[in-house]
Amino acid sequence: MKLLHTSDWHLGRAFHRVNLLDAQAAFIDHLVAVVREERVDAVAVAGDVYDRAVPPLAAVELFDAALHRLADLKVPVVMISGNHDSARRLGVGAGLIGKAGIHLRTAPAECGTPVVLSDEHGDVAFYGLPYLEPALVKDEFKVDKPAHEPVLAAAMDRVRADLAVREAGTRSVVLAHAFVTGGEPSDSERDIAVGGVQSVPAAVFDGVDYVALGHLHGCQTLTERVRYSGSPLAYSFSEQHHRKTMWLVDIGPRGELSAERIDCPVPRPLARIEGRLDDLLADPALEKLTGHWVEAILTDPVRPQEPMAQLAERFEHILSLVFAPERAPGEPQVSYAQRLKDRSDEEIAEDFVAHVRGAGPDPAEQAVLQGAFDAVRVDDQLREVAR
Repeated sequence: MKLLHTSDWHLGRAFHRVNLLDAQAAFIDHLVAVVREERVDAVAVAGDVYDRAVPPLAAVELFDAALHRLADLKVPVVMISGNHDSARRLGVGAGLIGKAGIHLRTAPAECGTPVVLSDEHGDVAFYGLPYLEPALVKDEFKVDKPAHEPVLAAAMDRVRADLAVREAGTRSVVLAHAFVTGGEPSDSERDIAVGGVQSVPAAVFDGVDYVALGHLHGCQTLTERVRYSGSPLAYSFSEQHHRKTMWLVDIGPRGELSAERIDCPVPRPLARIEGRLDDLLADPALEKLTGHWVEAILTDPVRPQEPMAQLAERFEHILSLVFAPERAPGEPQVSYAQRLKDRSDEEIAEDFVAHVRGAGPDPAEQAVLQGAFDAVRVDDQLREVAR
């Protein structure tokens, strides 16, 4: 059986205020084309279909169109909810939609109830393990400690128990949305540590033929049978070196596997550049990045005037600016809170200017600050007299 594994679409998400809906629509076009051209037998979507629990209407419309196009191809789809999705909302109408071959698995109680598909070699059981927030599902799985590992272990016990009573030779696929030990995170995943230690060992999934993971945004192979597809688009500059792909997995008659990465369309490459403003504006080696989405990390000891405007003249698609001033060797990292200690209001204001700009106010700026504080004090005194 030929399976296309994808996840973390995050429909409705922007990239530093850039609307990505067109790029997400291009990905859906690509996915449908791959399903058709590669004669895919089933599509597995391992969670985070949407970027938030109540997605914008345009994202819902894109999702609806994607389901209709996949249903028209008569290719079964198994899909779970992730930690960004509202499981209840995503699962609305699941029974009815399932009749069209779109199988939504969003309820924890259904972990041990597979979608059974068949090919010329027999049955393949697809088990959907949606994102399982330990504090919310501990009673369902009867675990003593509300943590990710015991909850997922209990869910997998249900999977193995169901497999044990099926016909010998039944192959198995598990979809799960989790942080598995050994996976490499990026800056764009939402932390799931609220339910205790967030990572779970890959051994939790032992006993099945393939585990299609979602949550981490980089495509990764943890074991031959346990893989992340990653997100189809980059959602943070930490993903600048990611190769965005889907997994095309072939499951043989006895559970043997082969897997191939299918590249996703890239709307615009990413680049992080770092240095002093003048250097970034003049360095000829950076000319090749003028068409990229750019994040600039400025190391000037004093914040330059209007750096974003200057950088935008060279890097038309600059989206992010970070100020990280150079420090002299051995210079202590003094926190802003420490700088406030025992300081007057005027000194705090001057320290704040120095903290964010890299240099304190000049005499004219000091006079403006002093005038502002004097005006506040006069206003306070007038209010006291009025009482």
